This record gives sequence, C-alpha cells and structure tokens, in this order.
Amino acid sequence: MAAVEEHRVEEHRNLEPGRAGFGRLATVTVFLGALAAVIAGATLWLLLANPVAVAIALEGGEISPLVEELAKLLYAAFAGLFGYL
Repeated sequence: MAAVEEHRVEEHRNLEPGRAGFGRLATVTVFLGALAAVIAGATLWLLLANPVAVAIALEGGEISPLVEELAKLLYAAFAGLFGYL
C-alpha cells in the first residue's frame, strides 16, 4: 500500500511544475490584459469627456496632465465601484 502511495506522490511531483508554470503564466497574462483594457478604456473615456486636457497634453508634449486626469478618472471610478460594496 505504501508503494502505491509513493508512486502517486512521485507522479504528482512530475506533473506539478508544468501545470504550475502554465497557471502562473495564464494568471499574469490575464491580469496584464485586464489592466491594459482598463487603461485603454479610461483613456478613451478621457478623450471623449475631456478632450481639452488631451489636446493640451498632446500639443505640449507633456504627459503629466494626461496621467493626472487618468488617475483622477480611475480613482473616481473605483471609489464609485467600492461605494456599492
């Protein structure tokens, strides 16, 4: 009986590294994709909601006003979302 258990443990150890690596890769990929989608959506929303800030940022070559507006937008969105919870 112990030999059977030991064989199962050995099989489990052999299969685990491949599965764990793929699972971590999939998790990181999904997280980065979701983060990119949120930032892209916020940028599009900012372009539609406040085109003057976007135009000023693009004209002057200064990215900090655009990043500041994006941060405010994301903060307001998450604050509203957590307000429901």
